[in-house]
Amino acid sequence: MIDTSGHHAVYGVLTDYLTGRELRDTDDERYRQKLARFFVEQKGFAKQELEPRLYIETVINRQYVKSTIELIFSLSGKRLMILRYGPGSLVTRERPTVAAARLLENSYRIPLAIVTNGQDAELLDTATGAVLLTGLDELPDRERLEEMSSRLLLEPFDDQEQREREKRILNAYDLEVCCRGEQCKPSFR
Repeated sequence: MIDTSGHHAVYGVLTDYLTGRELRDTDDERYRQKLARFFVEQKGFAKQELEPRLYIETVINRQYVKSTIELIFSLSGKRLMILRYGPGSLVTRERPTVAAARLLENSYRIPLAIVTNGQDAELLDTATGAVLLTGLDELPDRERLEEMSSRLLLEPFDDQEQREREKRILNAYDLEVCCRGEQCKPSFR
């Protein structure tokens, strides 16, 4: 039986591809699982090189927002790329994705970010916000990311005023208001 009492339909539970944890089975979570499989099975990343579901929490004007980063790609112990998923338009998700990549690490700006709706994708340069590649199949595989890593700059992003501006951007873009007029609950445990 499908639980439709919340904002998202919950079909039951599923097992997370990367961690083996039990998660709520929603349409969005099915896309997240499909993406994790894609990067392991087709793009050659090891499961251990992908960190799922990290968060950045912000409070701006008393408005709490928990922003999700679906996947973080690490090579040689360095986080080089993040992936954020959301249904709909990619263009509207570019700026908060760049903000998340600038904020996640305290010591440096993660240089690359992917924004995807599960069917299309863009690779972004987080220094400039420029779109580098479009299309899921065009995204770098593990070998390509390793080649790129020698040219990627892990620049500090420690100016507190800049960090505060990025937090404001992330908070504003990621605030979810349900059709019920409340803040949405996360679709996973």
